[in-house]
Amino acid sequence: MPGLEFYRPRVAAAAPIAVRAGTFVELLRALPGERFNVIAHSMGGLDARFAIARLGLADRVVSLVTIGAPHRGTPLAELPLARATSRLIGVRALADLAPDALSRFNEAVPDVDGVAYCSVVAATRLSQTNPLLWPSHLYLSARSGRNDGVVPQESQRWGNVLREIEADHWAQVGWSLRFDAVGLYEEILRELAALGF
Repeated sequence: MPGLEFYRPRVAAAAPIAVRAGTFVELLRALPGERFNVIAHSMGGLDARFAIARLGLADRVVSLVTIGAPHRGTPLAELPLARATSRLIGVRALADLAPDALSRFNEAVPDVDGVAYCSVVAATRLSQTNPLLWPSHLYLSARSGRNDGVVPQESQRWGNVLREIEADHWAQVGWSLRFDAVGLYEEILRELAALGF
């Protein structure tokens, strides 16, 4: 979109939220400009919330839009394989995504006044889900109802829900020919502009 600048910071995929959030703060503070609209997918939404509330990033963030973020966790993180992986190879990110961990997280990481919190909530039918996500989709459907193959739909709601979409967890970031992820992000930017952000 003309007149806008985009930045795509990257954080360590398997690190705990606090570590990822610290990296995010360093990256955002190094950018030119005063305040930003942050759009964060999945665990990135938790990283951003932590950075805003606990690491002093609220002065640089106008709005946070999360897409497919597990604000209340995902039962997938409670599976024995996930727990074993977390212990054996130090993938702390999985432990951070368990529903009980997110309950504690939500108490310790309150929303900050002056930052607009919004979310995009996703779910999809099994037939429209990437086949690699079918086992997790079926498991979550039995445990939590509608989901995107990784995160239950109800876990994704935070702040003002901008829209509900039919897309699996990977399609939300453009890893599918069935879903226009670029179009979604353009719509979000237009909506933020209309809201005065």
